[in-house]
Amino acid sequence: MRRAACSVVLAWALSGAAAAESLTLDEALATVAAAHPDRRMAESDLALSRADRDQAASRQDFSLFLDGSLRTGRRPDNGWKPDNIGRIVARKPLLDFGRTDQAVAAADQEIAARQADFLTVESVRRIDIMARYFDVLLADQQYVADNEFMTVAYLDWDKARERFELGVGNRPDLLRLEAFYQDWRERRNASLQRMRSARQKLAHAMYRPGKLPTTLAEPVLPGNGRPVPEYDSLLSWVMQKNPRVQTLQAQLAAADARLAAIRAERNPTLDAEVIGGGYSRESSTRDDISAGLVFNIPLYQGGRVDARVAREQALKERRAAELEKLRLDLADTLLATLQEIEWLRGSGRAAAEKQVEYRDWVLERARAEYELELKTNLGSSMAETQAAALRRKQVEYRLALALARLEALSGGSLPPVEGAQQ
Repeated sequence: MRRAACSVVLAWALSGAAAAESLTLDEALATVAAAHPDRRMAESDLALSRADRDQAASRQDFSLFLDGSLRTGRRPDNGWKPDNIGRIVARKPLLDFGRTDQAVAAADQEIAARQADFLTVESVRRIDIMARYFDVLLADQQYVADNEFMTVAYLDWDKARERFELGVGNRPDLLRLEAFYQDWRERRNASLQRMRSARQKLAHAMYRPGKLPTTLAEPVLPGNGRPVPEYDSLLSWVMQKNPRVQTLQAQLAAADARLAAIRAERNPTLDAEVIGGGYSRESSTRDDISAGLVFNIPLYQGGRVDARVAREQALKERRAAELEKLRLDLADTLLATLQEIEWLRGSGRAAAEKQVEYRDWVLERARAEYELELKTNLGSSMAETQAAALRRKQVEYRLALALARLEALSGGSLPPVEGAQQ
């Protein structure tokens, strides 16, 4: 009866939810490709870097423009005469001695950085969806356990109240039992609210706002038993494959290319130019069609180039510092993650399993005693069994998340473990 009541309360708590089918973990993770705002921002950054690359490459593009003027001129012998000019100019840069090549190289590195950032966003979203999925399952299980404890507390208080009305017992004991019941009732109601909020967070993580899932399938987590490399062997892999490391390395390379492009501003330029013109006044110095090479040799540019070089050098130093700090943080995070996995697989999992085994034994004994009418602690044993099952799920879910974080740190894949069956 209590389990049926839990189902009714769950349905009431999720009233207004649109989705009624059972959701699996694989289906939830498939929504990583949905147009979530985080994904769209990463895509926009990537599109922006590609546009910057096209802009840098366009410096060598052929250009065609109309050049003209409307004017009048006066000579001493014949007064004012029109001197209008109309020209079509075609120009093609031939050499800029590194400006364009280095600008394109910098843009290419920025594209690589944005692509690595995109992978980071996908990894973060995948872990977030998985964590929100587990939160819903744990919230449901916690509600069931709290509801069992509340029911036991209520029955104890109700029996004491009946005895008190018959003149058995004392008021302090009755108040203590009622306070105990009210505490569990408060915890049960808080668990009920967490069930709804956990589902909303999952819907938002999957980018399905307003479509709260009602039932979630219990996930199969075969990866929880896969072997993981040792810290020393995995550290070098992470430092090479981590997407954030690749982002900063690409940004450092882009900074070097931009520095080279800025310094190339001191170099000359050479363009090819073809001009076709029409003139309202004939002159021996004017050609209807002309072609030639146009060169520009900078002689003095003030402090403009030096200032830009200094600014870019400062940005490069910042990126180098960020990369060094990231490597330190990654080493700490990797060690903490591996230690968490080791702890969960060792003492964490063993303690949870033994607690479930013990609580199952206590529950069976309580059922036998209940049938023989020796004791009436069946409800309390059922509640403790639910709590033990919740603890075991928490260990497995936390282990799955730790392994997912480890994979994300490693760029999406772990190196092979020597001696382990792949």
